[in-house]
Amino acid sequence: MSTLTQLRRPVRQDPAERRRALYHLASPVSVLTVGHAGVLHGTTASTVTLVSREPLLVGVAMRPGSSFARLAAAEGRFVVNVLDGGQGDLARWFADSSRPDGSAQFDGLSYTDDSYAHAPRLAGALAHYTCRVHSSHRAGDGEVLLGYVVRATAQSAPPLFSYAGGLVAGALHPARTTKETTAS
Repeated sequence: MSTLTQLRRPVRQDPAERRRALYHLASPVSVLTVGHAGVLHGTTASTVTLVSREPLLVGVAMRPGSSFARLAAAEGRFVVNVLDGGQGDLARWFADSSRPDGSAQFDGLSYTDDSYAHAPRLAGALAHYTCRVHSSHRAGDGEVLLGYVVRATAQSAPPLFSYAGGLVAGALHPARTTKETTAS
């Protein structure tokens, strides 16, 4: 069930300040890959999130009309490669609109072909999610692509994050809390 709430009065805040504040949402960086009609394509995404545990769905925020979204919809499957902290150059490569089109964008990169999605699984990635396209939804000035996870693998390594407008890598440490938990 979804609801749509209309604003009754306009928000009176500088739009640039709201965008700056939203850069403080840390999110893991992924490269999405697809293979369609013999052509490979990849793109960097900084918003991939778990949407549902049953069924297991991930959501990817994209710009409307993206080449990736179009190819994924046509193929019906794709791969999410969650990058580790040492793969910042890879994230920047797949975010660069001047990179070559098609399979040439993978030249010189180490990857294996995913047997289900027929899309690249990038070597060294922290995790791989092989997905079947569930649905796609227009949301504001973006598009949300939902993928049903059919297979997932992960390894331990520091992740690569998008934070405050940049790429950040580092080890994760448990947060300190003042309240201690005791077993009964």
